[in-house]
Amino acid sequence: MRSVTEPDTPAPSLLLLDSAGLWFRAFYGVPDSLTGPDGTPVNAIRGFVDMVATLIRRHRPARMVACLDLDWRPAFRVAAVPSYKAHRVAADSLDGTVEDVPPALSPQIPVILDILAAAGIATGGADGFEADDVMGTLAATERTDPVVVVSGDRDLLQVVTDSPVPVRVLYVGRGLAKAELYDPALVADKYGVPLDRAGAAYAELAALRGDPSDGLPGVKGIGDKTASGLLMQYGSLAAVRAAALDGSTSMAKGLRSKLVAASDYLDVAMPVIRVATDAPVQHSKSDELPSSPADADALTALAQRWGVERSVGSLTAALAGQ
Repeated sequence: MRSVTEPDTPAPSLLLLDSAGLWFRAFYGVPDSLTGPDGTPVNAIRGFVDMVATLIRRHRPARMVACLDLDWRPAFRVAAVPSYKAHRVAADSLDGTVEDVPPALSPQIPVILDILAAAGIATGGADGFEADDVMGTLAATERTDPVVVVSGDRDLLQVVTDSPVPVRVLYVGRGLAKAELYDPALVADKYGVPLDRAGAAYAELAALRGDPSDGLPGVKGIGDKTASGLLMQYGSLAAVRAAALDGSTSMAKGLRSKLVAASDYLDVAMPVIRVATDAPVQHSKSDELPSSPADADALTALAQRWGVERSVGSLTAALAGQ
């Protein structure tokens, strides 16, 4: 397994953070017995700020954007696949737009955003799109600097590429200490997809096998191994589907039947699974990472108010290069 410090991996000049993924991970990874002076849980705040400080120290990016979900379940994806993230809708959400978020986490999110603003770290979002789409767009439109996307969501592996700039995904699904840095070769090797289009092929693999975490059913009877085999044999999902319709191919009859039966699903699955590369991203400020807080007094006040002085101090030191 490749380490995050492998010498042939370009140091990122732009670090993109899956903010919601990181604060959910912090919330569940840090005990909720950690509270502020008034007894309010601050586990997500502390964990998130500590992770950002560690990432800055480890990667020393010149630029950083904390990417946000302005719409965690976009209407265009639900219209295509109604089951999309349906299992994560809050029980009292009548229109299906409210996410089921732990009550103790919700009040911590605005504090995290306030700390990012006071520290001078840019946030970015796009109306009607998820954070994945923000990261996908910023990565796809970058033309000068190497990019590292930090996420515990394997969906983002589809953005990994070498051109026009190196884009890597730091996968933190097992925690930051066990993070894996994915380049095209690692995506191809680990998931059995064609190397020459590893990122795009990963999205096609997900369409075929399905993704329960996002409510995507996949093709009935096709799992990881079969999906990988099809993509390695035919090269792309389009070619796989064409072969299924062509009775002269060597594809097994049962497999052809499964793919043909899933035609309606496959017609709409890829626009749901693919991260957007043209989302109308808006930044809160320049994405240049500062060497000192934008508003030191406000940051100090936030740290004292919520009892997270150590974490904020670590972030401030990381910004200063310490």
